[in-house]
Amino acid sequence: MSTADDGPWWRGAVIYQVYPRSFADGDGDGIGDVAGIRSRLDHLAALGVDAIWFSPWYPSPMADAGYDVADYRDIDPVFGTLAEVEALIAEAHAVGIRTIVDVVPNHCSDAHPWFQAALASPDAPERELFWFRPGRGPDGARKPTDWVSPFAGDTWTRTTNPDGTPGDWYLHLFAPEQPDFNWDHPRVRAEFEDILRFWLDRGVDGIRIDSAAMLAKDPTLPEATPDGPSPFVDVDAVHDIYRGWRRITDSYPGDRALIGEVWLPDHERFANYLRPDELHAAFNFDFLGCAWDAVALRACIDTTLTAHAPVGAPATWVLSNHDVTRHVTRYGRADTTFSFAAKREGIPTDLELGTRRARAAALLSLSLPGAAYVYQGEELGLWEVEDIPRELRQDPMYHRSGGVDPGRDGCRVPIPWTGDEPPFGFSPDGAAAPWLPQPADWKDRTVRAQTGDPTSMLELYRAAIRIRRTHPALGDGTMSWLPAPDGVLAFHRPPGFTCLVNLSAAAVPLPPHTERLLASGPLDDDLLPPDTAVWLRTADPRSAGPATA
Repeated sequence: MSTADDGPWWRGAVIYQVYPRSFADGDGDGIGDVAGIRSRLDHLAALGVDAIWFSPWYPSPMADAGYDVADYRDIDPVFGTLAEVEALIAEAHAVGIRTIVDVVPNHCSDAHPWFQAALASPDAPERELFWFRPGRGPDGARKPTDWVSPFAGDTWTRTTNPDGTPGDWYLHLFAPEQPDFNWDHPRVRAEFEDILRFWLDRGVDGIRIDSAAMLAKDPTLPEATPDGPSPFVDVDAVHDIYRGWRRITDSYPGDRALIGEVWLPDHERFANYLRPDELHAAFNFDFLGCAWDAVALRACIDTTLTAHAPVGAPATWVLSNHDVTRHVTRYGRADTTFSFAAKREGIPTDLELGTRRARAAALLSLSLPGAAYVYQGEELGLWEVEDIPRELRQDPMYHRSGGVDPGRDGCRVPIPWTGDEPPFGFSPDGAAAPWLPQPADWKDRTVRAQTGDPTSMLELYRAAIRIRRTHPALGDGTMSWLPAPDGVLAFHRPPGFTCLVNLSAAAVPLPPHTERLLASGPLDDDLLPPDTAVWLRTADPRSAGPATA
C-alpha cells in the first residue's frame, strides 16, 4: 500500500475476506478452520494483502452460517480455539498482515444465554434486552407489525409460555433463530462495548460491523410505509452507538478501524456513518452491483467519491463477497448487474467473457482511490457454483424461499489449492468430503496450477497488488477523468499513473505513455481490446487521454 507512511493503513489497504468454513481445512472434517488458515498464510503474504477480514467464527448453532452468534468471546469448536485465533493474529502480524474480526450486533443466536433466559419466564429481566411484544387482536394471535424481512419470511415469532400457553412475540429481522437486540437498553450497549475491547485487547486491527444500519429501531414500532423513513433501517439513534464505539477504538494504540456493512440508497445518509467521530469506512455496494457498462460505472465511481468527500472518508471498492453471486459469473451474463431481488440460477453464462471482464475489473478496482476488498477465490477466477444438489444446500435463504432464491452457497464453495480432483488440497488426504462440493473443472483454478503462469488470474492479482504497494499514485488519494471514446473509462492519478478500461465493442488506441505497467489481457500493439484494462506510466495528464476518433 503506497500510503502506508502517509496516513492510516485502512485508507488505502487491500483487504482479503476469509470465509473460514471454506478457506482451508486443517483437521480433515471437511470444514475450513483456524488451523487451515494458519497453514495458508503464505498464500496471503505472497498475494500482498494488507489485512484479512474473517467472517464470523464464534460459537453458533449455524442457523445462518455463524451470523447467529451464541458467544461473542469464543471460537466455535468446528473452527478451533481462542488460543489458535490469538496465535493466528500474531502470525499474521509477523508477516505484515493486519486482522479484522466480524462483529454481529443487530442480533444474536436464539441459543445465546440472554435469549434463553428471556424465554424461560415472561417476567425475566432479559426480555428487555430484545423486542418482546404482545400480539395484536383479542387473543394476541396477530404479529405486532407487518414488517418485511430482508431475509425472506416473517419478522416476528410467537413464543410459548412455560405453562404451554401462547406467549408474546419477539422481533427478528433475519431468521427466527436470530432475535434482534434492543439497543435502547444500556446493558446491550455496555455488552458490545466490552466485546469490542475483548477483541481489540487481542490485537485485532479492525472490526467489521454486520448490518450496521439496522441496530436502532423506532421504539413505537410503526408500520413501514413506501414513502416514509424505515422504522428499522438507518434510524438516527444508531449514530450515538457508533460514536461510543469510535471513542473505544481511538483509545487503543495504532490505527484501529471500524468498517460498516451499510446498504443505503441515500448517499447523504450513507455518509453520515463516516463522519469523523463515527465509522472509519463502509462497504460500497453500489460498485459491487453495478453493470459492466462504462456510463454506469463512471456514474457509480463519481457518486461514491462525491459521497465520501464531505466527511473525508476513503471509498471502498468491492467486486464480490460471501453474500453475492461471484462476479466471473455475473459479468458473463446478458444482465451484469447484481441485486438480491434478481438473484437466479440457470441463466446462460459465458465464463470466458466473464473471466476476461473480471480481470479488467480487478485492475479497475485496485487502481481507484481508497481501499479494495478481495473475496477469497476471486484471485483464482472462481465462478459461482450453480449445480449444488438440493440436499447439500445449507443457506437458509434457499430453504426459507422454498428454493425460489438460490441462496448464497454457490459463492461459498471451498476454494481449490492443489491437485487435479476434489478436494483440491482444501482438506488433508483421507479427509471427509468438503461441506459443499467443488466443481471438477476447478483443477485449472488451483493456487498451484496458477502460480508461475503469467496469464493466470492469480499472477494478475499478485502483480497488481505489488505495483499498488510501490506506486506512489495508488491507494488513497485523488483521481481525474480523462477524455475517452464512448465505452471507455480513462483516469489519471498523480503522479504519473493512468488506467484505461475498454468496455466498448472495438479496440481503442492507447494514449501517450512511457511504460506499460500491467494489462488484464493481451494488447494488440498500441490498441486496447474490448473488455481489457491497462495501467500506464504517463507524464502529463493533459496528454494522457486516448484518442477519441
